[in-house]
Amino acid sequence: MVQLIVGKKGEGKTKVLLDKVNAEVKQANGTLVYLDKSRKHMFELNNKVRLIDMSEYDIQNSSEFVGFLSGIVSQDNDLEKMYLDSFLKISRAEEDEIGSVLDRLEAMGEKYQVSFIVSISIDEADLPEHMKDKVLA
Repeated sequence: MVQLIVGKKGEGKTKVLLDKVNAEVKQANGTLVYLDKSRKHMFELNNKVRLIDMSEYDIQNSSEFVGFLSGIVSQDNDLEKMYLDSFLKISRAEEDEIGSVLDRLEAMGEKYQVSFIVSISIDEADLPEHMKDKVLA
């Protein structure tokens, strides 16, 4: 399952994502992972959430990013949710690839029972039509 937090840069999407992960960690039964472009928010996350600083990895394009996520999913059978902040930066997805990358996350989530909560700097109107129902209010 994919859920989206959308809006322009500077509209508070990261705060919404951080609040969501910190609230959900209290009732989580499995592992929660937070991917970000840096360690900047390390002290804002509950210590039970695994932070992955994507700047430490040489991800060149969106296919490598999806492969990286597949590796995380494959190594943790207890993985429950992944929170992806600054999606466009960490995924290396080009504008025309956004829909297909989100579709691949949706398929991975369904197959392995993992939820992806994605913060993305894009207007809801610019999302692929089939992804607009995934936007969190």
